Amino acid sequence: MTAAIIDGKAYAEALRARVAAAVPAFVEATGRKPGLAVVLVGEDPASQVYVRSKGKAMVAAGLESFEHKLPDTTTQEELSALVERLNADEAVDGILVQLPLPKGVDEKAVISTIDPAKDVDGFHVINAGRLAVGEEALVPCTPLGCLMLLRDRLGDLSGLDAVVVGRSNIVGKPMAQLLLQENCTVTVAHSRTRDLPGVVRRADIVVAAVGRPQMIRGDWLKPGATVIDVGINRIQIGEGKTRLVGDVEFESASEVAGAITPVPGGVGPMTIAVLLRNTLVAAHARAGLPAPEGL
Repeated sequence: MTAAIIDGKAYAEALRARVAAAVPAFVEATGRKPGLAVVLVGEDPASQVYVRSKGKAMVAAGLESFEHKLPDTTTQEELSALVERLNADEAVDGILVQLPLPKGVDEKAVISTIDPAKDVDGFHVINAGRLAVGEEALVPCTPLGCLMLLRDRLGDLSGLDAVVVGRSNIVGKPMAQLLLQENCTVTVAHSRTRDLPGVVRRADIVVAAVGRPQMIRGDWLKPGATVIDVGINRIQIGEGKTRLVGDVEFESASEVAGAITPVPGGVGPMTIAVLLRNTLVAAHARAGLPAPEGL
């Protein structure tokens, strides 16, 4: 068996196009574009690249992008004050504080300062709580993107056995909540799970978000399983050479799985596309408009 490739890049491009198509109606109704404020503290190279990508994607979709770049000497009080100003800014529908933050800045405290209605990352405890009890909420971008790919591939997920490997607040826990809402039977596993291969092997759906390069191998999988690989790890392949790999050993897994996301080109492109979607959804809610259809 050779697994079908789940093309996250193609799905993300289609989602971006749907967002762009919905923006003109919002502009006509409100007289302004939906706006996202991205706050970058410090000089982390990966974060800088990611923020630039977000800004370009926002503009391409017809949304407003507001970037705030702060030095790594910024205090927690200064950062929180900026967030409070963005909370009060009517042109801003979404606020994203790029993580990680410099040492000495409490990430949880900063996130808790964000207005939950503008929390397009879905990290605020109020949005996490709403998701947990099945209420409408802004959902973290990566797990929601994973769910979109699963629905596109499998249709109805009801009754399927799903294993999420990883228990982070950013991916693992919200992913499990989303799958529960789809009526899956969900197990949250992690690096300390006893007989982790055996737990993974019973799953129809495997979402790998543990942050360990190529940890999950083909012989861990149930034949025909659908595998969503959230991991992005850079490994050494020779002197001065590296490559990106996921948390799943792609070569062996693709011989057993029914469908699998590649790294890169799988889940990664979905994160920014869902960020655009969340910003538009937040903008509609703040304007008292019905949620845009097809997103």
